[in-house]
Amino acid sequence: MAATTDMDNNPRIVGGTIDIGAYEFPTPSSLLSYAWAQQNGLPTDGTADFTDGDGDGANNWQEWHADTIPMNALSVLRIIGVTKTPAGLDVTWQSVNTRSYWLERAANLGATFQPVLESIPGNFGSTTVTDTNTTSLEANFYRIGVR
Repeated sequence: MAATTDMDNNPRIVGGTIDIGAYEFPTPSSLLSYAWAQQNGLPTDGTADFTDGDGDGANNWQEWHADTIPMNALSVLRIIGVTKTPAGLDVTWQSVNTRSYWLERAANLGATFQPVLESIPGNFGSTTVTDTNTTSLEANFYRIGVR
C-alpha cells in the first residue's frame, strides 16, 4: 500500500481491510454515506447510523436522508407552522435546497394520510405550500417527508 488515503483523501484502511481500488469498499457496512459521516465526525462502521446525538428526535440515518446537521438540534425536518390564507392553508417547514419533499394531510391521527403534493422542490431555510383543498373549519394534521 503506497498511500494512506484514497483519491478523496479518505482512509485506505476501513474496517481493518485495505482496498486496492481508487475508492475504498465500505466495510463494515453503514447505511450512511461515508463522506457525509466523516464530514460530520461520525464513525463509518455503522454504529452511529441510528443514534440521535443532538436529541432532536431524528437519528443519523434520518438526518443524512433529510440533509440536516446531525449535531445541531435546530437542524431538523419539521413543520414550522400552518397559516390560514384566502387560498387555503399555507404549510411551512424547515427545508434544504438539496432535497425534494412530499406533503400529506389527514383529518385525525388515526385516519389514512392523503397526498396533498409530491415532488416539492426544497428551498434554503424553509418551504411553504398552500393546501387549496381544505377549509380552515376542518381539523387537519399534516406530515412531510423527503424524496
